[in-house]
Amino acid sequence: MSVEAARAVADAVLYEGYLLYPYRASAAKNRSRWQFGVLGPPAAASTAFAEGPAMAMTCLLSPCVRPSSVTLHLRFLHLQARSVGDAAGVPVASLDFAGETFLSWDEAVELSFTFARIPLTGASSFPVAVPAATSVEAVGDVGRIVRRRWPLTARVGTAVVADGDLLRLTVTVRNEHPAPVADKDEAIRHSLLGAHLLIEAHDAVFLSMQDPPPHAAAAAARCHQERCWPVLAGSDTVLLGAPIILYDHPAVAAQSPGELFDATEIDEILTLRVMTMTDAEKAEARATDPRAAAIVDRCDAITPGDLERLHGGRIDSDPWWDAAVSPGPTSVLVDGVEVGKGSVVRLHPRRRADAQDLFFAGQLARVTAVLSDVDGGTHVAVVLVDDPAADLHDWYGRYLYFAPDELALVLGEETSC
Repeated sequence: MSVEAARAVADAVLYEGYLLYPYRASAAKNRSRWQFGVLGPPAAASTAFAEGPAMAMTCLLSPCVRPSSVTLHLRFLHLQARSVGDAAGVPVASLDFAGETFLSWDEAVELSFTFARIPLTGASSFPVAVPAATSVEAVGDVGRIVRRRWPLTARVGTAVVADGDLLRLTVTVRNEHPAPVADKDEAIRHSLLGAHLLIEAHDAVFLSMQDPPPHAAAAAARCHQERCWPVLAGSDTVLLGAPIILYDHPAVAAQSPGELFDATEIDEILTLRVMTMTDAEKAEARATDPRAAAIVDRCDAITPGDLERLHGGRIDSDPWWDAAVSPGPTSVLVDGVEVGKGSVVRLHPRRRADAQDLFFAGQLARVTAVLSDVDGGTHVAVVLVDDPAADLHDWYGRYLYFAPDELALVLGEETSC
């Protein structure tokens, strides 16, 4: 896989947490930003609550006969403050023009620096400088939008040492903003946001740091990671250094129709939540950020087929879901008698029962199924006899689960089944 092919995953890392549901500037969870991989200014005061200024990762390469090298891509976001003002330039809370609303907001500009063909010998150092920038955009004759960015200064360093037949490469990224920083807002303005690395090997291959081959296990144990974790990105010649822990060869789910930024949520649930937002809430989200507007528009236009794909699908290659595999027994012995669907039992939770299970102690229940798990254990699914919603739970498949030795067979007792 090439660097370009790995960029989809890198983009997901770059924007993870950029904007959270409900995607509005007024939402409390969107007032304190930013996301993962923040490299803060080193001279920040404690009152600025700045994050650490550096990240570093170490990886292993197996070189070829010819001289080897790597190409580094440092990618991050740079805060851009968007301020809305009236025609005289006086800041206002919002601005309406031609049916569109404009809000003040801290958006971001995506930046990338490439350092090509760095020899895999010795140490190298590369400066990164981003100048300040200001732009003014007129909004008809009623106001203007001012976008401002502050300067960034950083440095990328590489160091290569031999480790037996392998090469150990360490890459460090450090924020070198020289001036003192007093508060949180100023610290974020001079921070690298969502910083991560894409590294391409030339005449060498990377080794997995999560599952190194036996001959490289000792060398892998000597590698140190600091706020940046190396994973193979689709091939053994491309490595992703991410500020979050990933498995080797990460990929964006094929069912995902687009980015949502809020990975603490399931795509299907989050999409449905966006669809239930009011028109006023959606309008504010669209005015907050163009990426939020794209999310709202995409969720509004989603089809039933798209939603069905988000709901998931069968993995036919997994033998546990193969139709030829037996789902397990239909009955189990309780007190020497076979118990199956329709049997009435009394519950006696034990087996490290949690507080909720203990509430059901002594109650009557009707067995709905006997199930087996992948480890060979047997579980009995039940609904409570006296629960007025028992039929509804049965219809939805929302059962309580107990082990066979937590049940007592009921014979001759009156039940309301």
